[in-house]
Amino acid sequence: MRPSKPNPRRGVGASLFWDLLTFERLMTNQVIHLIYWAGLGVIALIAFGFIGTAVGVALREELFMGVLLAVSVLVGGFLVVGALVLLWRSFCELYVALFRLSDDLHAIRQAADAEHSVRAPPPPPQR
Repeated sequence: MRPSKPNPRRGVGASLFWDLLTFERLMTNQVIHLIYWAGLGVIALIAFGFIGTAVGVALREELFMGVLLAVSVLVGGFLVVGALVLLWRSFCELYVALFRLSDDLHAIRQAADAEHSVRAPPPPPQR
């Protein structure tokens, strides 16, 4: 995609709206940031669920065994949440890398096309 050209007749809001309608500006990075933070929010809810489960197990069982079970649920839950955070981060970084690769390949193709059009051989002489 070519960079958007500022139009002095349009305002900033109208220019942004027009860029979005015509795909002059891609919103990939902003959307991936929103998806990343939304995913972290879901993972935080899962973590609170593990905490609630551990407290519930500890309150339901009055013996020492209930507390021991609650601690093991809490530790296991935090290990699962840590793994989910790492996987989610790597998943989002993969998408960012793929989109950046696409942008780089597009720039390389434009440069190669420009070089090819400049270095095009002259047509053969006609007899």
